[in-house]
Amino acid sequence: MAKRKSLSTAAQGSAGTPTPLPLPPFDDDPAPPSKRRASQRKVSHPKVNTGSTNPNKNANVLDAPEALRASPDASEQDERMNLEAAGMDVENQVKEQDDDSPLSDLSDSVSPIKAKAVESKSKTSASAKKGPKAESETKPAAAAKAKKDMSTELQFLDPEADGDEEADEEEIQAALSRPPPVNSDYLPLPWKGRLGYACLCTYLRFSNPPVFSSRTCRIASIIENRHPLRDPNEPPHATKNRPDREQPADVGRGQAFVESLGIANAKDIVKMLRWNDRYGIKFLRLSSEMFPFASHSEYGYKLAPFVSKELAEAGKVAAELGHRLTTHPGQYTQLGSPRKSVIESAIRDLDYHTELLSLLKMPPQQDRDAVMILHLGGVFGDKAATLDRFRENYAKLPQGVKDRIVLENDDVSWSVHDLLPLCEELNIPMVLDFHHNNIIFDGSQIREGTKDIMDLYPRILATWRRKNITPKMHYSEPTPAAITGRQRRKHNPRVATLPPCPPDMDLMIEAKNKEQAVFELMRTFKLPGYDTFNDIIPHVRKDDNKPIKTPKKKTPKKKKAAKTENELEAAEEAIEAEEHPVQQTITNDEVGMGGSEGRVYWPPGMEHWLRPVKRVVKPREPKDETKMTSAQQKKAAAEAANEGAKVEEEAHVNGIKEEGVAVATTPTPASKKAKSVPKKPTSKATGKKAANGAKKNAKSVPTPSMTDGDEDGDEPMADFEEEEVEAQKKSKPGGKAVSKRQSGRAKKMSYAEDEDDEEG
Repeated sequence: MAKRKSLSTAAQGSAGTPTPLPLPPFDDDPAPPSKRRASQRKVSHPKVNTGSTNPNKNANVLDAPEALRASPDASEQDERMNLEAAGMDVENQVKEQDDDSPLSDLSDSVSPIKAKAVESKSKTSASAKKGPKAESETKPAAAAKAKKDMSTELQFLDPEADGDEEADEEEIQAALSRPPPVNSDYLPLPWKGRLGYACLCTYLRFSNPPVFSSRTCRIASIIENRHPLRDPNEPPHATKNRPDREQPADVGRGQAFVESLGIANAKDIVKMLRWNDRYGIKFLRLSSEMFPFASHSEYGYKLAPFVSKELAEAGKVAAELGHRLTTHPGQYTQLGSPRKSVIESAIRDLDYHTELLSLLKMPPQQDRDAVMILHLGGVFGDKAATLDRFRENYAKLPQGVKDRIVLENDDVSWSVHDLLPLCEELNIPMVLDFHHNNIIFDGSQIREGTKDIMDLYPRILATWRRKNITPKMHYSEPTPAAITGRQRRKHNPRVATLPPCPPDMDLMIEAKNKEQAVFELMRTFKLPGYDTFNDIIPHVRKDDNKPIKTPKKKTPKKKKAAKTENELEAAEEAIEAEEHPVQQTITNDEVGMGGSEGRVYWPPGMEHWLRPVKRVVKPREPKDETKMTSAQQKKAAAEAANEGAKVEEEAHVNGIKEEGVAVATTPTPASKKAKSVPKKPTSKATGKKAANGAKKNAKSVPTPSMTDGDEDGDEPMADFEEEEVEAQKKSKPGGKAVSKRQSGRAKKMSYAEDEDDEEG
């Protein structure tokens, strides 16, 4: 049997001269006593700074894709909740589907067909004969073909990996013409069983800080973290403090990083269990990706002893609350494959899951109920031969693994009638999946729907009771728009009803909305716990302790006096405490628990309610040459005003000059000068404007004096236009202009003379 590498084995073979590292602080084994330095009494251990395990703060921490989906069976991307609407950066935060898969270490000839393997081998030998140059030329093509063959192998090994191709007309017609399903009208009420969901609680995942047990990473991150940080005294940072690749690598550092993710995942199980118990959920499927790459052929490791304490604590809480915990190994764990490498990977994966469940150390009955759900896998062209290979490989497994294996009917190849005889033969419990049974079933023995399958309940339940294990079933529903069998494989975000199962059944709801699908059933049928939760307030959470930011107080600058280092540190701490006070009203145990009102339910399609309102930053508009900024507009307005004033002044001055020339060239008697000027109706505004213009331009205007030789004093001054009067008041006989001060005196003298004339 293939064994996973132990922790000590994985820590060997580092590149360069390894830097000795102490055992992690979470190791239960006592570390050897360190030597004391003469200069200090305290014993100092250099710590490996693995950074934050919060994916919002550490780009190396990713979400496992299987935990986000409705079930490991569902490999399509749309088989998970709308993560984008919930505020997750899917492209950067979710690990890609086939990254670092267990099949990544397979040979280049991945096709299971023997002829293709021979063909690829002959091509490789032919390229070797041509020489290194020819071989280098054929490498890109060979790599592309190998990649294509790998994708073919993945689909061949994984019956759930079909693409999202559109169904053709014949397939649609065949699906529409199939006999209608025959469903039972029985409802298991009053409900006495346990409802559960798979791997992830959406409310806790999007709380702050996030709580979930499916943190993972890429192998590249493990390799990178083997190098020490540029500044070991500072926490890791994506740009400012990254691992220094120029320094020698140590496998222990990379191992400490991946183990820190597993410890964080194990600790969050406790929070998830207590959250579930508060809202009446007592059944949880643990994520298979809780410990990244634990079953990998090269980077694998044992869970004990580094995480034994955290898993034992989780098992203690589950036993205290009476919860059931199970697992569901991924799609690559297949014991019926014709390939030896796939079988070895499957055995390593089963061994890892068995160790995980055993370290929970739950009471005997709960320990027996902690099973591993397994699919038989592909058919590989021959069902009988695949069943024989499964029997052979199953017989080689250790008894601890056999005690936990459970087989489930799938929606591609293996029906209930295919697996039930095998389970009865090998003493393996069988999980009935209602959704899968409506797609793949033996049409010669039962009809589609939930009614006929009920006749097989006694045989199915007997497979569980023979091993004294509590039975469980799976339920999900297809999307309403699904027509063909391939389309009906996709899980609906929530379910509308309960299946006709026994009322004391442990029922796993495989839906994209996880715990929200369970809440939906509770509300619909008034199941136990339906009155413990309420709708969340959109974009608002009252179960988090958030820092209260206060505006900085502006203080006048003073001369800085010389301070000691202690005084400076105390001042900085005081300023920081003043700027970021925290209102400690919610204890750590209550953070993320929904508050006193239990506001943890979000309606269908309202994933965006889980996050605060996103600030919409308007993009800058492209620069338009015709559009000016406010400063440019003010400048242009000022220039336009100046230009207008100049034009006005010039027009006014030119008009006065023309009138003055006309008067000088045609001498008239003084007695008739007033009569020769016609009256023009002018407004006050026009007069003032003209007067202002005249004041600005004190130029000589050759006009005759109005007082010299004025024989007819009977003619009133109102016969003249105001602007002519003002111009004449400012001028002397001879045409010389006077200053503004002189013009003012002349104006007063002119009024005084008028008064004397009136008195006389």
